[in-house]
Amino acid sequence: MVRAGDGGPIQRLIQALAKLPGLGPRSARRTALALLRQRETLLDPLAAAIEEARRSVLTCRVCGTLDGTDPCGICTDPARDASRICVVEQVGDLWAIERAGGWQGRYHVLGGTLSPLASVGPDRLSIDALLARAAEDGVREVVLALNITVDGQTTAHYLADRLGSSGVAVTRLAQGVPLGGELDYLDDGTLLAALAQRR
Repeated sequence: MVRAGDGGPIQRLIQALAKLPGLGPRSARRTALALLRQRETLLDPLAAAIEEARRSVLTCRVCGTLDGTDPCGICTDPARDASRICVVEQVGDLWAIERAGGWQGRYHVLGGTLSPLASVGPDRLSIDALLARAAEDGVREVVLALNITVDGQTTAHYLADRLGSSGVAVTRLAQGVPLGGELDYLDDGTLLAALAQRR
């Protein structure tokens, strides 16, 4: 039986899994048990994939995404529109936009948002690198694709102010009623944003 104080390999596996987003102690125990029961089909391939990622995945020095090359495949793709940069908070946001398939420009990953409560100021984010990229010849538009949270909106306003003198167009993602959404079920903030940004 695995006890809470046991420092053996099973407990260390559970503790490591419990640190992952979306997995609490109970889910971590179930996941560890499934991995250990199916070593050849689950545990061994997972361990190999983790080791390969640890050795091979790099942070792109241009945009900040994760890839097997530096600069990444997006930054070096000649088919991408280098005149447009989409600014996102985290790599997961970049992946979400890529899944949607509608963006053919480049990206810039900030690494988070401004958050006075968490002591995250401009120096802790990749803002200076963004300003330098926006000042490069040929950059015409910076799209602020930040989450619609208090910190996301604060960061978007800060970036818009800083980019104001760069001469590039600064745009933001549209906000409002989602496709298939029913007005009666939307919150007041979403309805107000949709009315303010009507077209």
